[in-house]
Amino acid sequence: MKSIHVLTLAAALLALGTAGCSDKDFLDVPPRGSLSDDQLNTPENADKQVIAAYSALANDGFTVPYTSLWPYGNLRSGDAYKGGGGIGDIEGFHFYETFTYNRTDVGNTDEVWFRLYVGIGRANDALRRLNAVTDAQMPTRQVRIAEARFLRGHFYFILKELFDRVPYIDETVPVDQYDQVSNVALTSQQLWDKIADDFQAGATSLPATQPEVGRASQVAAKAYLAKVRLFQAYVQNEQHQVTSIDQGKLQEVLRLTTEVIASGKHSLYPDFGNNFMSAFDNGAESVFAIQFSKDDGTPRGRINQGSKLNYPMNAEFGCCSFHQPSQNLVNAFKTDAQGLPQFATFNTGSLTDSADFQTHGVDPRLDHTVAIPTHPWKYDPTFVFRRSWVRVPDVYGQFMSQKELVGPGDPAFQKLPPFMSSTKNWAVIRYADVLLMQAEALIELNRPAEALPLINQVRQRAQRSTALLKQRNGQPTSNYRIGLYPGAGWSQGYAREALRWERRLEFAMEGSRFFDLVRWGIAADYLNDYFQVEKTRRSYLQNARFTRGRDEYLPIPLNQINFSKGLYQQNPGW
Repeated sequence: MKSIHVLTLAAALLALGTAGCSDKDFLDVPPRGSLSDDQLNTPENADKQVIAAYSALANDGFTVPYTSLWPYGNLRSGDAYKGGGGIGDIEGFHFYETFTYNRTDVGNTDEVWFRLYVGIGRANDALRRLNAVTDAQMPTRQVRIAEARFLRGHFYFILKELFDRVPYIDETVPVDQYDQVSNVALTSQQLWDKIADDFQAGATSLPATQPEVGRASQVAAKAYLAKVRLFQAYVQNEQHQVTSIDQGKLQEVLRLTTEVIASGKHSLYPDFGNNFMSAFDNGAESVFAIQFSKDDGTPRGRINQGSKLNYPMNAEFGCCSFHQPSQNLVNAFKTDAQGLPQFATFNTGSLTDSADFQTHGVDPRLDHTVAIPTHPWKYDPTFVFRRSWVRVPDVYGQFMSQKELVGPGDPAFQKLPPFMSSTKNWAVIRYADVLLMQAEALIELNRPAEALPLINQVRQRAQRSTALLKQRNGQPTSNYRIGLYPGAGWSQGYAREALRWERRLEFAMEGSRFFDLVRWGIAADYLNDYFQVEKTRRSYLQNARFTRGRDEYLPIPLNQINFSKGLYQQNPGW
């Protein structure tokens, strides 16, 4: 975190090497003193444990990212190809992308489950210690409880998106009883309510503004609660099909997003690209963001481990060319003569050659999102992206992701050979999401006219986001053409299509697309249509196929089912 030192309680394991030692009497040393668990229940240690829970937000790794969720939200959505050195390079990601060969014993799936529950465990431990002290002893106690519950809600939200049916364990469950909590003890709606309760605690008890950057605020809790209720509104049956849309939950989304907007705490950045530049970390559009740091007294800093694989293979970077935008996604940025999306025809004809981006109109967000050969990399006209920077372009194409990365001259950049990454924040919720969540609720409440200015507000910002997109001669990098939606013909059906398109373009490559498709109940049809065309472009997708009623969620990891001695029930179809 930028201004919060990452601290943990003194509970590290000491590994003693004994190779070559014949006399082990030196190990038989009586302890000079020890601390009981209860002795750690002090205001100071409780506060440190809350910080330890914050640090778990970014304890992912390059094979199990859960900061941006790109392997689960982008590779499985049709927005991105796996990339890397080929289909065997982290094959678990290949299984995610193609669905057909995914299994219950994929190690990446098991590890992301484990790491998210470590975060929950830290939040629960913090709550247990906070419950052991009084408000008089710790004046910040109620705020810290709300923060710990916010963080627990965040981890459970990701688990619910990924697996649907997960065991709900809070601070009241003894550790030795964890394996007695079933993953189906709660219904889907009951689990959503548990997650919502944690964010409601934050909405009630967190301050409007935190004195330390990076801590959750009341506004962040309301925005996250709105996100939970929006997902919950799309009621699913046991086969993951959407059976109804809960109007009461939509009304709650509308109320919460209205309160966030009315708070005046957040606004859209003037330029879309500001969201993806380290100089704008913790600015107006950042509702809640994961914090990273360098030169913080630790050997290598707190860098974004989850994006380490995603840099190009050029001299300035070095590895590893994962997370490549799909041709379908690139084509989706095409616009018609009025600057509006080409809903029906966008994928007829592809943007590939340099000239294509000048002869076709495109949404400016394309060049903020996708690295394209001959176009400047990340707003530096002297640093031009080349096809040769892609590791295996004949397999995964010539495009690369940009949003989660920085240039080599950025102060946040850090090289850790053979990898590299940065300390640029990762936004969990930004203000544009709040606007589009409200627009979606209004559309599904059959109030599309009220959603129109919200969607156009996001598009208007995109219109104004071309200043950073210049070639060395000062000319626009692409032919930018984007218009606002007119009021004429703005029906509920048209508004729904526009909203869903807008979410795709605004949040492309940010890890959310697949979860939107599942929430709307359209994942199976959408992705199988995508595969029909995309397999003609990428031969490795020949056998890719989405199975309805199974692939909406990852399988419960086999290791976890074994750990529970068969108590956990597997998701349908697995």
